[in-house]
Amino acid sequence: MIKKISVICILVTFILTILGCGELRFCQLAPKAKNFHPRRIAVFPMEVWNHKEADSRKVVEQIVAGSLVEKKLFDHVTDVENLEKQIKENEELAKVKDEYFSKLKTLAFSDPDLSRKMGELAGIDAFLLLSIDEWKYTEEGDNKTAQVGVTMEMYDVSTGKLMWKANHAITSEYLLIKPELPKVARDVIGKMINYMPH
Repeated sequence: MIKKISVICILVTFILTILGCGELRFCQLAPKAKNFHPRRIAVFPMEVWNHKEADSRKVVEQIVAGSLVEKKLFDHVTDVENLEKQIKENEELAKVKDEYFSKLKTLAFSDPDLSRKMGELAGIDAFLLLSIDEWKYTEEGDNKTAQVGVTMEMYDVSTGKLMWKANHAITSEYLLIKPELPKVARDVIGKMINYMPH
């Protein structure tokens, strides 16, 4: 009987998680995300950029920060420019950030002590990591499309835990006038932010 109830609870949680992010390509909430309400968040700069348009990275980072401010989900949003300025001016923050991301990349380990320290030094409760999966125009015969895909990860600085991860993409068809990729990105990001813990 207890085993049956446990299985039902797990299934209900799984179904609610899927339904909660149903309109995105992929969305995963940590079990404790429902009690996670950060007030101050920072957008970290994208480290990997595989696309030809180098300036697009800054455009996407600005769109994310601007959309977060616009939605008013958080009391304070630190954009990439201000975060980089803090890091430049604070040697300890720079060292902790480098050490944290080195472990995250090489060991896939979000060190809770380094995360907590980074949060204290930067004055944040959570941080957002971004990656761009698609950023292109394609043509196949008469079919022309503009494609933008984004992945976001939100970490709780007090525990170092990944609280939310989502991925979404929009493919916009066109005939003569190409839709601007930043405009498509704004639509992708706006939709994703609706599912972000806050």
